[in-house]
Amino acid sequence: MAVPKIEVNFEKLVHNVDVITSKCKEKGISVMGVTKAVLAHPRITDAYIKGGLEELGDSRIQNIKRLRDYGFTGEITLLRSPMQSEISDVISFADVSLVTELKTLKAMNKEAKLQNKEHSYIVMVDVGDRREGILPEKFVEFVQKAQAYENLNFKGIGLNVGCFGGVLPTFRNAQIIADLKQEIEKKGIDVSVLSGGNSCGVTLVFNDGLPKEINQLRVGEGFLLGMDSVRELKIPNTHQDAFKLVAEIIEIKQKPSLPEGEIGKDPFGNVPEFTDQGIRTRAIAAVGKQDVSIEGLIPIDNKISIEGASSDHLIIDITDSQCTYDVGEKVEFNMTYGAVLSAMTSPYIDIEVND
Repeated sequence: MAVPKIEVNFEKLVHNVDVITSKCKEKGISVMGVTKAVLAHPRITDAYIKGGLEELGDSRIQNIKRLRDYGFTGEITLLRSPMQSEISDVISFADVSLVTELKTLKAMNKEAKLQNKEHSYIVMVDVGDRREGILPEKFVEFVQKAQAYENLNFKGIGLNVGCFGGVLPTFRNAQIIADLKQEIEKKGIDVSVLSGGNSCGVTLVFNDGLPKEINQLRVGEGFLLGMDSVRELKIPNTHQDAFKLVAEIIEIKQKPSLPEGEIGKDPFGNVPEFTDQGIRTRAIAAVGKQDVSIEGLIPIDNKISIEGASSDHLIIDITDSQCTYDVGEKVEFNMTYGAVLSAMTSPYIDIEVND
């Protein structure tokens, strides 16, 4: 297969899914597999299902359509509030939506009537991260008003942390939606799901750090990389190297470590800074910022370092490496979530899933 490419280890991915879902099951928590970072790739979806997942979620309707085209018949949740322009497809292809606006629910109800369908929704509550969500004090009024939409079913309450404001998941902020469940049920409205967050909530599961009422997590990064990146913690007994980027070396030269000439901004608006290290052996790999988030690449050879990148050139210092590199040979990198997300989205990077 051509390079650059992402190599995915199928069995390591299955293992990660099994470890996390099994631990959550012990605590009475169901797990939704989030497919957005991998664009609902069919073979990665296979690994999710083999690992024990029965419900999936994605923030883009295009990926949800891909899951249906692939033949997945289980429950799928749209993880971003529906755009008005996509509501017809949302009702057609998704079973559940995360919502925060009555105007959106009204439009969804109208479309559900036209399609002679029922659609469920989870109301997102902002517990402090300041991304999407209703403030807790507005929640009861919101849900009571939403009961007027007869083709929509209120399924539960969700929260999200760690994605915008960097707020850590804690027992305390998860307890907010547990308290709201009690409050709304006193009004005679049932709550079947308390969706307690994303992969950064998995650490709390392993440490018994969630309220007992939380019965769902939405997990993507935890499966793909075995990480809680908000806390920078490895999830116990999981693999962190199921994804690997492979690129080809197109040049090797000994060059001064400092540029020569007047320095201005680079094409991305930054003024680069360099330290004089004398003459160094540098390799260029045929991959760049148009392909992947360079900051999320971790050389597997720990004696080489990434010096920087342009849109399509990755500059690597190989001076101290014990390996012998040559033009035409490959260099490999482990990947953070940001690197996986960007590289999977690039049309210039092939994906190879190894059984």
